[in-house]
Amino acid sequence: MEIEKTNRMNALFEFYSTLLTQKQMNYMEMYYADDFSLGEIAQEFAVSRQAVYDNIKRTGKILEDYERKLHMYSDYVVRSQLLEKLETHLHANYPDDTLAHDLVVKLAEIDE
Repeated sequence: MEIEKTNRMNALFEFYSTLLTQKQMNYMEMYYADDFSLGEIAQEFAVSRQAVYDNIKRTGKILEDYERKLHMYSDYVVRSQLLEKLETHLHANYPDDTLAHDLVVKLAEIDE
């Protein structure tokens, strides 16, 4: 469960980090992406572990709220799945259609 939560927070952070304050971005990046402990983050910013914990919890809720309202991450997941199905279909049924394959590649590059 913890790995799934970490992966989700990292994904949401990728989409919505620019909507956060600098402090929120720092704490989330250090905790979820860089795997710092609460104590290490607290020491880095000269605050209590509880302050870091509260900020990370609150920011996680903010990220989930952004996703609930904007759907950027879930839309990305759906697009990726549909693009993968399209690519599989093209390879199986139209292996020589270079235009279609090139278009699929260009669509995939949009989200990169």
